[in-house]
Amino acid sequence: MARPTTAVDAWSGARAYENYVGRWSRPVARAFVAWLDPQPGCRWLDVGCGTGALSESVLQDAAPASLTGIDPSPDFVSHVAAQVRDPRATFRSGNATAVPLPDAAVDVVVSGLVLNFVVDRPAALREMRRVTRRGGTVAAYVWDYSGEMQLMRYFWDAAIERDAAAAGAHEAARFGFCRPGPLRDLFVDAGLLGVEVAPIVVPTVFADFDDYWTPFLHASAPAPAYARSLDEDERAALRESLRQRLPARADGTISLTAGAWAVRGCSGA
Repeated sequence: MARPTTAVDAWSGARAYENYVGRWSRPVARAFVAWLDPQPGCRWLDVGCGTGALSESVLQDAAPASLTGIDPSPDFVSHVAAQVRDPRATFRSGNATAVPLPDAAVDVVVSGLVLNFVVDRPAALREMRRVTRRGGTVAAYVWDYSGEMQLMRYFWDAAIERDAAAAGAHEAARFGFCRPGPLRDLFVDAGLLGVEVAPIVVPTVFADFDDYWTPFLHASAPAPAYARSLDEDERAALRESLRQRLPARADGTISLTAGAWAVRGCSGA
């Protein structure tokens, strides 16, 4: 059952993203901000702010003096600007390798679920360090694709059982750096000091099977793109395989986990 497994990494459609993983990224963002344990009154930059999960957590829990969010997707920038109404926050177009801020402009740079979609990650880390003041913090988190990001793991396990070629599109294979060792190396190689890596795992409870499955038919990401590439019969077979695999409770709810790896470092003394 060979078919193209071209990766789709161009995020668009804020509502579809929210239904797919955005809703689960919010509790991860809150845990991430708590792990950073920042001082109040800092100037923050959110690189790849997306629909605003991390920006909202910073504004709610970190008492920032200001927050700038940048994202290359015009749809996401429009969405977050409309949703996050806070005088401390500004959202604008920009990308990780060309941050539209001067040197040492912020105290804390964060990036949530973005680094694996950046082609030149070393360049992105250099930019994040450039715009951070000396002694400031650069931090990020990525999904634990090969471990506790179960909503994706179940999908790909079922897909690969039916179609071995699907393994080429699986995020765990494509983004092998989303593990503690490679993440630490990425930050150390960027010249950041005192680098730490920690797991973040949050529960993801789906109301029923359709609550789990339907977002795969609409969002832009490797797994939804693969699902949409199937013909109707193949997609129905994948759907049924997933229904059999997922640990549904007696009331129909499905309890999984969303796991991420968080990493942080200091820009220097």
